[in-house]
Amino acid sequence: MLRSVMQLLYPHICEICGQELTYSEQLLCLSCSLRLPVSGFHDIPGNPVEKALWGRVPVEFASAGYVFGRESGLQSLIHLFKYGGRRDVAVHLGRLLGLQLQEHPMRESWTGIVPVPLHSSKLRKRGYNQSEALMEGMAGVKGFPAGIRGLVRTAKAGSQTKRSRTDRWENVSSGYSWAGPKMENGHLLLLDDVLTTGATMEACARAIMEKSPGVKLSVCCLAWAGR
Repeated sequence: MLRSVMQLLYPHICEICGQELTYSEQLLCLSCSLRLPVSGFHDIPGNPVEKALWGRVPVEFASAGYVFGRESGLQSLIHLFKYGGRRDVAVHLGRLLGLQLQEHPMRESWTGIVPVPLHSSKLRKRGYNQSEALMEGMAGVKGFPAGIRGLVRTAKAGSQTKRSRTDRWENVSSGYSWAGPKMENGHLLLLDDVLTTGATMEACARAIMEKSPGVKLSVCCLAWAGR
């Protein structure tokens, strides 16, 4: 009886198709989970995320879990956690991303996961940083290190959505600083939600390397949306 009442108050339905979930499913039904556009980038040298950073910052590994597309349910999920207040969706997707990388040989070398920060004004408006929520989900997967909240967004930037590659870099290039401990012997995994040109990741990486010259960096995003 209690379970029936709870389902009326909090419908246990898939966030993409609206179908009722089984007790073993969370947020997404099995069918929609299997249809998410997995990139396969993790095991492809020279994948698009890696190429986006070539000649800009040295990274040990660069990838994205999914390919962003307007036709896929992934777009609606990203919209939910960025604009719909659904932090739980980001945590769930972060866990899925972690499960993709759990058996990757690079995973054992990571000493911390660093989420890309939001400016304080945007953080107050949204109520949470979606990259931190992704980090929480990933760090909950067995074998992953804890998160490190050392990056700080020092300057507010406008939307990146309609900017050119050059404009994106100018928009974020001096907007980050590293306030965490020196990480010369560490190998940090920079984590963000969506990567298009790589300008944000480059700016974050440079901010970390400026304070910790010997640090190793890897980069991963939930989705690649490059052209």
